[in-house]
Amino acid sequence: MKRDLMSDLIDWKNKNNRLPLILLGARQVGKTWLLKEFGNQCFKNVVYVNFERAEELRSYFDGEINPTRLISILEVFSKIKITPENTLIIFDEIQEQPRALTSLKYFAEEAQEYFICAAGSLLGIALHEGTSFPVGKVDFLRLEPLTFKEFLWANNEELLVEYLENDSDATPFQTKLFDLFKQYIVVGGMPGVVNVWLNDKDFNQVDIAQDRLINSYEQDFSKHTPKQLAAKIRAVWQSIPKQLSKENRKFIYGVIRDGARAREYEDALMWLGDAGMTRISYLVEKPGIPLNNYINRSAFKIFLLDVGLLRRMSGISPRSVIIGNRLLEEFKGVLAEQFVIQELSSQKNIKASYYWTSKSNAEIDFLITDGYDVFPLECKSGTNVHSQSLKVYRSRYSPRKAVRTSLLPFKEDDSLVNIPLYLIWRLENIILR
Repeated sequence: MKRDLMSDLIDWKNKNNRLPLILLGARQVGKTWLLKEFGNQCFKNVVYVNFERAEELRSYFDGEINPTRLISILEVFSKIKITPENTLIIFDEIQEQPRALTSLKYFAEEAQEYFICAAGSLLGIALHEGTSFPVGKVDFLRLEPLTFKEFLWANNEELLVEYLENDSDATPFQTKLFDLFKQYIVVGGMPGVVNVWLNDKDFNQVDIAQDRLINSYEQDFSKHTPKQLAAKIRAVWQSIPKQLSKENRKFIYGVIRDGARAREYEDALMWLGDAGMTRISYLVEKPGIPLNNYINRSAFKIFLLDVGLLRRMSGISPRSVIIGNRLLEEFKGVLAEQFVIQELSSQKNIKASYYWTSKSNAEIDFLITDGYDVFPLECKSGTNVHSQSLKVYRSRYSPRKAVRTSLLPFKEDDSLVNIPLYLIWRLENIILR
């Protein structure tokens, strides 16, 4: 399975001022597979340590954690001679041994010649809770579920991707792309589910794989948190499809249960975010730079990690998405919005965790920024693209470019760019050129 982040890992390997790398991302997005594949492609040897399983090895990190001692221990543990230029060391589930995380500082300061990558499915939570962290001594990358581009690669459409990377006119391939796009909305980008689809081409098996993944996530709530917090996390998690089905997708605590208040569930929301299982979009009251200065933190939308999981948790059958154009009508367009925020999360040079509303009921689904400009993005799930909200926003703020994504072909007209939903992965190349 080809992943875009592989090129970033190779760039990290070739950096002169390289530091130990931490790969962030939710559970089951493919972090372990990617790091092992990186090791197999770019190194002679791979020393892999899973701290969740290697209980005996964990105890060695309770002692002195200077690099020379640790390298000797890792050699005995793996039965592999570690030579800096030929060996990739992978610390997986590193949150299970905080001292291993701390050791990255000493590798950065005293043994920078070693190639060390670390990952952990709940590492974001461990960091937030104050686990000793080597501030300024590590590099970071984040892995998301497969993007639509990577889904095309997985479906042996490398030449189609190559064409689209050089030409935004997808008209000759519109039917094929729309069919693959609908498949992606059903399947999503979780690697295990994508593999089930590629092997079986059976949407019933896709549903089963997604149910298994959703259940395993919910079991994690109980496994890794106290009983009371686990119940709150589960309640928030299970409320998200209902939150998004409202005409106004703003997160309402009362949807979780009658009378619920923010103070009761803020810790559950934080846990889901730290675990990488949700995506948050904040209301921005003015599109100024930096956008973070204009956030209203009491008003936000919560999306899930993956569009396929949202589709399954919402009870939308594959048939209703695949047959005809019912995708355009189902779930009030929220699958399209989930798809867009998911795609934008994988882009390197823009941030998209914001939306805008006015007192006159105009609303822009996403504000995106490269740190210099702010661009409005209106998400349409079909071919009816009339948008009074975009008109209001453009009149008020005169953005350099405004973006509308829909199922219409690519078109750039003055400062308005229409990008097909299935080409949103090219957004930053188009608006930042």
